[in-house]
Amino acid sequence: MSMLSLERVSKKYRVGAFGGRELTAVRDATFMVKPGEVVSLIGESGSGKTTIGRMVLRLASVSGGHIRYDGTDVSRLKGRQLAGYYKRVQGVFQDPFSTYNPIFKADRVLHTIRPSFFPEASAAEWRKRIDTALESVRLDPRQVLDKYPHQLSGGQLQRMLIARALLLDIKLLVADEIISMLDASTRIDVLNLLADLKERGLGILFITHDLSLGHYISDRSVILRRGVVVEMGSTDKVFGSPRHPYTRTLLSSVPQMHRKWTRADIARTVDGRCAIHDDACAGEPGLVEVDDDHLVGCAAQ
Repeated sequence: MSMLSLERVSKKYRVGAFGGRELTAVRDATFMVKPGEVVSLIGESGSGKTTIGRMVLRLASVSGGHIRYDGTDVSRLKGRQLAGYYKRVQGVFQDPFSTYNPIFKADRVLHTIRPSFFPEASAAEWRKRIDTALESVRLDPRQVLDKYPHQLSGGQLQRMLIARALLLDIKLLVADEIISMLDASTRIDVLNLLADLKERGLGILFITHDLSLGHYISDRSVILRRGVVVEMGSTDKVFGSPRHPYTRTLLSSVPQMHRKWTRADIARTVDGRCAIHDDACAGEPGLVEVDDDHLVGCAAQ
């Protein structure tokens, strides 16, 4: 059973002078995230992946379709129901540095949730909860508490934000490019942390433009192009046997040490034809199942 499901979700913005034009950022996105599963949402800049993450977190409204969490339509939640949703679903974003106010100690981000979610907790109970959350993300409370942001590394700041989410006993984490601003030595620590959280049953929507990261961490992958899902399924199948020209283009664009990259590699993968050359594709836009847990977009998407 899915924990989070998106059903033909779309997002449209009014743009231009006086909002005279309409821009479709996401169109008919459909996929799910199960407990204990990492789903990578992969695409280039402007593909709509962050917009989807914002809609899941209720930071952006849904123009069409439904986002359901445990069967409940997220877009209809208000008041206490929305607060209850945020106790189960939280997000961590790309830039850990901008999240912190440099004039306050870094652990202030932990304490700000206490009045809203844990008003009855005693000081001892609250400190124990914080220590447990920090230790679960491999941080020593003695080394990070009472420190200012500039005294901590980017990896420590990012893990503290994940600890903040874990304070709420969440079931789903939306991780939007959370390691793109970290150095290489820190990235693997955060990735391994996400893998540990997955083993504990946490569902993770991992938003990234980096194919290697998506392949490394995810159970299933969703490829976005211009707001449309063009291929999705088991990560091994999507990466091992890509069927859509855009997926092949992304994979061909990754530099490889053993051969010289040329523009011809890209030209061979994008020919404007249907992604699936068989009777299952009638030339109409949509997703066709080409294998168990492997769906591919049809026609020019």
